[in-house]
Amino acid sequence: MITIRQMAAEFGLSRSTLLYYDRIGLLRPDYRTSAGYRLYNGADRKRLELICRFRATGLSLARIGRLLDRPQPKRSTITAALHGRLTALNQEIAALRRQQQVAVNLLQQTGSTKRSRLMDKARWVALLRAAGMDDAEMRRWHEEFEQQSPEAHQDFLESLGIPAAEIRKIRRKVRR
Repeated sequence: MITIRQMAAEFGLSRSTLLYYDRIGLLRPDYRTSAGYRLYNGADRKRLELICRFRATGLSLARIGRLLDRPQPKRSTITAALHGRLTALNQEIAALRRQQQVAVNLLQQTGSTKRSRLMDKARWVALLRAAGMDDAEMRRWHEEFEQQSPEAHQDFLESLGIPAAEIRKIRRKVRR
């Protein structure tokens, strides 16, 4: 059995976080001393480990509680929750890319994109050419990317600020 302070320190959490988890029923310690101090056992530790791992994905505490409170949570239920979160993250990333592109467009109007960390299509092609790739090798690169991970290829092309119509054209051209 370990104390709330020890449990918090082990997981890099504050004591108040564990108190909150107890208050909302997410992590109720198995034992309390006669003075009311919380003591955690191995099962509590394992549950907190899962809570922390799921929180790192951005799942809400309510969702985590529902997942963990199921009797014998099914792998498919957890997988579905994680796929749902991944879909939401991809949508958030796409929205951020659109915002980024607007900012880049505004910066281009002032000629201030040199200091930007953004990689656009022109910079990417220049980098590949500097690495010694010709048009045929770049096409093979895209073909492999499309074959091995089509969604990631789409995301990558979007990250370069390439318009949707051009992305469709690139992907159609490199599909085998």
